[in-house]
Amino acid sequence: MSLNSVPAAERVHIGFFGKRNAGKSSLVNAVTSQSLAIVSDVPGTTTDPVTKTMELLPIGPVVIIDTPGIDDEGELGKLRVEKSYQALNKTNIAVVVVDSAAGIEAEEKALLEKIKEKNIPYIIAYSKSDIIDLGKKTDNEISVSSETGENINELRELIGKFAEKNGSEKHIISDKIEPGDMLVLVVPVDKAAPKGRLILPQQQTIRDILDAHAMCVVTQDDRLKQTLDSLSVKPKFVITDSQVFAKVSRDTPEDIALTSFSILFANYKGNLRLAVESAVVLDSINDGDNILIAEGCTHHRQCGDIGTVKLPALIGKYTGKKPVFTWTSGTEFRDDLSQYKLIIHCGGCMLNEQEMQSRIASAQRQGVPITNYGTAIAYMNGILKRSLSPFPEIQQLIL
Repeated sequence: MSLNSVPAAERVHIGFFGKRNAGKSSLVNAVTSQSLAIVSDVPGTTTDPVTKTMELLPIGPVVIIDTPGIDDEGELGKLRVEKSYQALNKTNIAVVVVDSAAGIEAEEKALLEKIKEKNIPYIIAYSKSDIIDLGKKTDNEISVSSETGENINELRELIGKFAEKNGSEKHIISDKIEPGDMLVLVVPVDKAAPKGRLILPQQQTIRDILDAHAMCVVTQDDRLKQTLDSLSVKPKFVITDSQVFAKVSRDTPEDIALTSFSILFANYKGNLRLAVESAVVLDSINDGDNILIAEGCTHHRQCGDIGTVKLPALIGKYTGKKPVFTWTSGTEFRDDLSQYKLIIHCGGCMLNEQEMQSRIASAQRQGVPITNYGTAIAYMNGILKRSLSPFPEIQQLIL
């Protein structure tokens, strides 16, 4: 990924849904003016969700998602339909493609109900208007033809209007600082760090600080004391990677506010208040309790991995118990969470806000507490209250 490109998780995700042969893939190609999706008269040509990051006028950076037909059949077809519905979890704007000749049938009605349940803005695009033109054009309905190009520009503009409404004004840290403020970022460089670059939350935090016209110094945890001593101004914040939270807390004077990238991202695209409230469940963990550790990305796990090694070891040491751990990564996130006493999620930098919120909502519906790496680690190290200094309204929840 280019350092100048917008991360996929920060792009508007536009999902195209519908029955087999409704014209989804043809419409994707027409809207994007590219051959992104394979087009065929054979039903079920799209067998898995296909995603593509691109620039789409008048919206800008987007992720386009072409999905399998929601009426697929057989055991394999059922799995494909499930994949289509799972794609809703990351969709910011849904385009439901309906064959004009057939109209809205049971499958589309069920899909629309699920879309409404998830509060996803949606557009109904009646395809093949060159054959049958239903003349539909309400606030979220439009007749289109991929063959003739009829109303394709109008559909782009309609998607653009929905994208504007979907825009977020949330910040990582820039709303907590002033121009000229100094921040120190603690970035351990270990085997898991990609060679030659910083991981995504570190990159995004640096950019957010620069957007606020503030300054930052990046250092490693074993150089923090030296870095702080060398500065002529006191930093407004020290922001650290969660895996060295305890050491950084010891090395950071009490009069300097401390937090972590993970806690910032819990506020940025998750639910920090819920994460804080859920962390206390760690005090009631017993032998055999099931704990799910979930990550939004997939990476090669190495010795000392935070999710599979460091976090379970810290939980065992803190609780004195032997819980049973389960791990998920990437797009894998279980529908049935009822067996878990607690879910501990990563910061979710590789997930868009829609998908992160969908996972949190699923846990809440099933009554399962969900926290995140940074919040849990800070809690178990007795520094959570201090670590919430950027968020005084949530900090007051800690006694």
